[in-house]
Amino acid sequence: MAIWSSGGGAEAVTSSSSSVRPSLTSVSSRELQSLRTCNCEMAVLPLRQLLALQPHAFQLQGDTLAALSPPSRQPGGGFTVMSDGLLRLDGQQQPCRLTGYFKRYVELNTHYDYKNYRETMLGRPLVFFVNVRTKRNSSKEKTYALIVNTRHPKIRRQIENGMNHIISSVIGESYKLRFDFQDAVKAFFPPGAFLVNEESLSFSYEFKVDALFDFFYWFGISKSTVSVNGKVLNLSSTNPEKREMITKFLDKMSEPNLRSNSFSDRKFSVTSRTSIDEVFNSNLAAQSSWTESPLTVWTLSGVQASED
Repeated sequence: MAIWSSGGGAEAVTSSSSSVRPSLTSVSSRELQSLRTCNCEMAVLPLRQLLALQPHAFQLQGDTLAALSPPSRQPGGGFTVMSDGLLRLDGQQQPCRLTGYFKRYVELNTHYDYKNYRETMLGRPLVFFVNVRTKRNSSKEKTYALIVNTRHPKIRRQIENGMNHIISSVIGESYKLRFDFQDAVKAFFPPGAFLVNEESLSFSYEFKVDALFDFFYWFGISKSTVSVNGKVLNLSSTNPEKREMITKFLDKMSEPNLRSNSFSDRKFSVTSRTSIDEVFNSNLAAQSSWTESPLTVWTLSGVQASED
């Protein structure tokens, strides 16, 4: 069986036959110290490591994995987990049941639904789970978490542009839009690696209107896919000091974000004294428009509510 190892000098570890690690160099401690969340487009790390580093956001109890709601003192913070509700953790036969997740596919019927959905997708980092094998015919799997920083300008621009483009091309008609991260993740892992459930690395929504003649939708013309690309950081590490830095980095990334009055990010003038990192991490005073909790979107039919 092929063996993957994690690079990084003293941190290089050769895996046993029961584990799977990417043969990639983990982000260095020096880079982590200087890295700001606004510089991170996407990141990958083993799911079990994410559970250990973010116990306030994720909790595994028996065969249930819960994506926890942010604390009341931090509304709008945390992560948005995109899933279909089941997960085979590290390839186990008995699947885990997820709670508190947002369905990868939802149907929207009103502009209010669309507005809330869009703000939810762009308001917090998105998390996807994918199982990976060293080779297609290998019996060993490891579950990884892909974290997509939708607050990063490059990622946000791709999602916003995709939404804006399809709206302008099918005004007044139904449409379906899908965002896919498969290419970025496949490029991250070594050649020959096999993504078992690659379809889990996407999310989509369908906007349906009552149109008498919806020709574009009937013939599939109003169905589109956006392949989102970006740099993927490897946050996998067994070094205690480095894991502590990764924890702080993830904490910072999942802090509440400012809600703007429009769908697009505000443009800051060259004379502004506000740093981009302050904007990303909500070190500014909240505007009066930031009164409605972004969790209101979780009342949509596409959401699986958390169970206590």
